[in-house]
Amino acid sequence: MTLLTASVSADNVGNLSEKLIELRGEVEELSAELNLAREEHKQHMSVLVSQRSELEGRIKRARASRDKLQKELDRKLELARNAGANDELLKPVLLQALERARKRVLFGLPFKIDERLEALQDIRDQLNKGVMSPSRAATRLWAFYEDEIRLTRENGIYRQPVDIEGEITLADVARLGMVMLYFVTTDDRYGVVAKRGGEWHYRVVEDPDDGARIARLFDSLHKQVRSGYFELPSPY
Repeated sequence: MTLLTASVSADNVGNLSEKLIELRGEVEELSAELNLAREEHKQHMSVLVSQRSELEGRIKRARASRDKLQKELDRKLELARNAGANDELLKPVLLQALERARKRVLFGLPFKIDERLEALQDIRDQLNKGVMSPSRAATRLWAFYEDEIRLTRENGIYRQPVDIEGEITLADVARLGMVMLYFVTTDDRYGVVAKRGGEWHYRVVEDPDDGARIARLFDSLHKQVRSGYFELPSPY
């Protein structure tokens, strides 16, 4: 009886030891996974911080460029007024300003480019044909600049054609100031507008998680939530 009890106790101790060893192995494995997750999170946050810095830099440069254009136009208009310039002297100043505005639209974020270029071309045509006086054209051009400045401050959802690898299709676009543009097509393809080699491209995201992130952005903007923290795929 005593030998049997001792044998059973020894077996229990052995089982407990094996269980303890097994648990320790699981703890070490979980600890390693936790450390790996922490490192991945750290790297992810580092990327987000870098992207945020890049975007803040782009916003700062865009605002500086906008302010420079405003000051240049103001300066030339003021010079024309102070010199007692008539409409004919004002006309070349306006044509130069129109050309700079055209290039800014053409090479900037591809948001409703055709409509914005058409507005500038209409001012140019009426000015050249004499239908519109230079002073009136200056007022129209100033209103155009004010609209451009407003675009840099606002977020919203719009509809416009997008070119996806040569395929033109109508899509909803989420514009974040004049820095980023995301889109969703009628067949539920989500994507981001990215610049490569100096040209803009509509890139469809392949990662379902990235698609879900863009979908949340659209949902928030539809609900008039126009500020906050959004994790989005990078356009770079």
